[in-house]
Amino acid sequence: MSTEARSERAPVRLSPRTIALYAIGSLGTGGYATLPGLVLTYFLTDNLGVAALAAGLIVTAAKIWDVLIDPLIGAASDRQLARTGSRRGFMVTGALALPLFFALTFAVPPTWGPVAGAISVLLAFLATATAFSLFQVPYVALPAELTGSYDERTRLLGWRVVVLTAAILLFGAGGPALRNAGDDPVRGYLLMGIASGVVIGVGMLVAARTADDAAQRSAVSPATAATASTWRDQYMSGFRALGRSQPFRALLGTFVLQALATGTMLAGAQYVATWVLRSEDAVTFVFVALVGPALLATPGWTVIARRVGKERAFAMASLLFTAAAASLVFAVWSPGAWIYASVAVAGIAYAGLQSLPMAMLPDVISHDERTSGPGQAGTFTGIWTAGETVGFALGATAVSLTLAATGYISTVAGTTVEQPEAAITGIVLSFSVLPAVLMGASLLTLRRYRLRRADIDAVADSDA
Repeated sequence: MSTEARSERAPVRLSPRTIALYAIGSLGTGGYATLPGLVLTYFLTDNLGVAALAAGLIVTAAKIWDVLIDPLIGAASDRQLARTGSRRGFMVTGALALPLFFALTFAVPPTWGPVAGAISVLLAFLATATAFSLFQVPYVALPAELTGSYDERTRLLGWRVVVLTAAILLFGAGGPALRNAGDDPVRGYLLMGIASGVVIGVGMLVAARTADDAAQRSAVSPATAATASTWRDQYMSGFRALGRSQPFRALLGTFVLQALATGTMLAGAQYVATWVLRSEDAVTFVFVALVGPALLATPGWTVIARRVGKERAFAMASLLFTAAAASLVFAVWSPGAWIYASVAVAGIAYAGLQSLPMAMLPDVISHDERTSGPGQAGTFTGIWTAGETVGFALGATAVSLTLAATGYISTVAGTTVEQPEAAITGIVLSFSVLPAVLMGASLLTLRRYRLRRADIDAVADSDA
């Protein structure tokens, strides 16, 4: 590596402007991750009359599409960086396309019938997922290129998670509030889809500006960038990254299990509000209980990570979330407002579960660059985003399978039914025991993550 390239890769202190612009992107990622996970399955089952199992399959099919395209987008993003010096093109395209398709996802009226409605939602959500991936994959690659500093990455991702947590509150509470603002649920869902899509797109457009900052610091050139051209080559580049990087395998396995755990809670929240707390509007209070403490806790996790290391802080957050989720099982026998307290504890842990692995991923990428060369961050983040997608998709699927197995009754808008006790028990279990077990399992894979501060500092020193 040349002296000029090494100086570009040396650790730098990120400016407040760069941190702020990058963090605003989580207004988009938080909205996309939260609102469909929260209300889409419920929209299908309780507004369009789609059977619970079919609703779960629709959400899963869209996520499978994500898994297929994310590695391709990652490799293409690496080539775009080498060709143009920036990943911004893909990010802007995704930001401009997403608002339209997001609105169309929730624009389907019940009068179309369950079959036509389900197909329409599937097609619109596939297009939404494609637009989001065009933004998300290069967005996640940027921290590894913005700075080589172990602590600066924690700082950058910490502020990102502050905005992400605020976005979860905004969309998790505000989305259902918009939906319920009027007496007509069809117009309510449409209003929610349009307003949320616009806000998501604006956040993504703002964050795209940081791609140019990353390009100025990157040492990537056409000679060193990934050169995969065929679809097979692009997929294989991702598998090669998995094969050669043990820290990446351990971190990805942990993150996928945790995405599955949090995905089950997210998909089950609306059902818990409606059938356990007996108020559809209670989902707003569930999200306030989750996100309020998380907003306060994110800086604390940053401090803990600096003192004990990211991996140890990550394990602490995972244990805390496991305990909080497991305690919710008592809602089977004694539902009540105490549920909000357990959710609040989970929110404190959730702040760490979001910021810490995202701060560890750039460490993994820079560690790999030491032996494999720069220019492959998009390959890593394509696989990462696909793994995250799998986790959240299977979380929604697990909830829908639980509902189907316990006799949940789907309805169309304006129709009232009474759910069997077995279905309500299934809702609680999918919101408590299942995520607790999955989070506990993630601790086993986290034990295999062996990168420490000294390893990352050594990489930074060698590049300086």
